[in-house]
Amino acid sequence: MSKLIKIDGYKQLLDPAQTEQGIKLIKEFFQINFSTALHLRRVTAPLFVLRGLGINDDLNGVERPVSFPIKDMGEQVAEVVHSLAKWKRLMLGEYNIKPGYGIYTDMNAIRGDEELDNTHSLYVDQWDWCRTITAADRNIAFLKKIVRSIYAALLRTEYLVCETYPQIEAFLPEEIHFIHSEELRQLYPDMTPKQREDAICKKYGAVFIMGIGGKLGDGKVHDGRAPDYDDWSTPNEDGFFGLNGDIMIWYPLLNRSIELSSMGIRVDKEALLRQLEICGKMERTQLYFHKKLLADEIPLSIGGGIGQSRLCMVLLHKAHVGEIQASIWPEEMRKECAAAGMPLI
Repeated sequence: MSKLIKIDGYKQLLDPAQTEQGIKLIKEFFQINFSTALHLRRVTAPLFVLRGLGINDDLNGVERPVSFPIKDMGEQVAEVVHSLAKWKRLMLGEYNIKPGYGIYTDMNAIRGDEELDNTHSLYVDQWDWCRTITAADRNIAFLKKIVRSIYAALLRTEYLVCETYPQIEAFLPEEIHFIHSEELRQLYPDMTPKQREDAICKKYGAVFIMGIGGKLGDGKVHDGRAPDYDDWSTPNEDGFFGLNGDIMIWYPLLNRSIELSSMGIRVDKEALLRQLEICGKMERTQLYFHKKLLADEIPLSIGGGIGQSRLCMVLLHKAHVGEIQASIWPEEMRKECAAAGMPLI
């Protein structure tokens, strides 16, 4: 378990019963706060979608979705969602959601290729959200406005947790810092992307790293992004490219940065075609989702996902996401975690 981080003298601040109550408190309070701030209404979401429609999120393009044949539909194959990045946008059109308003849902996924550690699990639960925008909203200033609204909801939730459980001390800064991934590379040219994230998050406490997915000045990407949801290639007024990013925080307990949300302004027709060509995926223009987008049958949007278990983990000061959610872990990891004072559910 070389990826497992163990903390000398770690003790849970909340017992199992308090932890379950804290999880409920955070999930109920945060979703009301962020959905109200962003004008989102809750909708019901699928656990799986049909293969071949281009609706499932393919993440970095190498992760294998959990799939199964459907007996009553001629053995058509369904895939458990990796996320609802594209499905949500379809629903904006289906529900005729006007600009300035949107939807959110509880997304549950299974990612069998995940590398398991303190923050990564086979089971992924997040609030997936999407909001209709206008062409005039497709800019960095609007993106930053939405990020600040989400971060404000995070701060309010942290305050409630600390008021409810005085043994937990607040650690999030009042403001979130913004930086482009190319600026970050230039600031720390000899570091890996992960090391850069740690360095900038340790300095500011909370950071939104922009422009993730496009090639940087050294010809590499900060991190992978699929070509057909986030817009990571459009030039912006800051002199860089990309209208997306990650909300990251410095987590003192693990002495590392942690991503809480991946989000961004979604591709329009031009960005979709440009990014498909960059990635050599032009055949996707023949898929259901992509045809509708290219035919202007899907609204312009901004959206993202916010990790539920990961948010509960950091706000309840847990050392392992397995202290928050029930999942499957290697037996060796279970034993090591138990010995280190962080028993996994």
